[in-house]
Amino acid sequence: MSSSFDRRSVLTGFAGLGLAAADCGPAMAAIRQPFFERIRRPIGLQLYTLGEEAAKDFDRVFARLVEIGYRDIELPELYGKNPADIKAAADRAGLAISCLHISAYSIGGSLSISSEPQSIADLLKTLGASDTVLPMSRMPPSFKMPKDGNFEPAMVRAFAEADADHWKRTADLLNERASALRPYGIRLSYHNHNVEFVPIGKSTGWEILADATDPALVTFETDIGFLGAAGIDPVAFLRRYSGRIRQVHVKDIKPTTKINYALEMDSAVIGEGKFDWATILPEADKAGAKYYYVEMEPPYGISRMEAAARSFAYLAKLRA
Repeated sequence: MSSSFDRRSVLTGFAGLGLAAADCGPAMAAIRQPFFERIRRPIGLQLYTLGEEAAKDFDRVFARLVEIGYRDIELPELYGKNPADIKAAADRAGLAISCLHISAYSIGGSLSISSEPQSIADLLKTLGASDTVLPMSRMPPSFKMPKDGNFEPAMVRAFAEADADHWKRTADLLNERASALRPYGIRLSYHNHNVEFVPIGKSTGWEILADATDPALVTFETDIGFLGAAGIDPVAFLRRYSGRIRQVHVKDIKPTTKINYALEMDSAVIGEGKFDWATILPEADKAGAKYYYVEMEPPYGISRMEAAARSFAYLAKLRA
């Protein structure tokens, strides 16, 4: 029997006795509050969830997100737009931009995580953010761009072949970049997928990376969905890396998701999948998480905005 089931049973029992929250003491009263009200943090959205539609009309999209209840977003990229224009649209809607993903590569003249710290700092200041995330490591040495343009299978194969040195080099990059950015007040995190959990001897790419990064410098953006897809227990993971969790991607998956290291999952609207969020989210809070972003992987089965709305509605009422 899970601890979350026990807690719900206890609360139901109290309700049946007609006891008010105040009569149950401060701890019981706090549990009766919705989780995000209790921890006083907003429910955010990783804008990747909305796909390319987000960039077609920021004013319309941002206004709808605020109407749903979102007050915080994380940007997966700049969509080829002027960052000042994105910030202005967010301000008009009443949205904060708390974090930006910056790639390991410069694409079309964009900044990369290896760009000059001042340039990264200026960009984040324009957006009003102080956090950035490296969303994935550089490609392993065996990666070759496929002639047919089918990028993802080639990438998955390369990560399956990656050795310990690849993840040590990734850790070195994170340590160096985090150290360079810290004087500018910028925090750097690394976002997991499931490719990091490919076994390497008695370890995994993730364990090698986590052990080789400096806890005082590098934090983690924990993608719950990809943990589940890799067969990793999210609660055990959050406990193991407590103190290093800064952002959480609140991502649900269906029970049909097979354990894999190939970027695959059967995505679900938050609260409609397999995860016990009433147990996971308090563990994330204990682990030090500061930002929580709803994120989904396509296909959705419904419109992306509806998926975002249903996810928010579930989380806004969640008591944990």
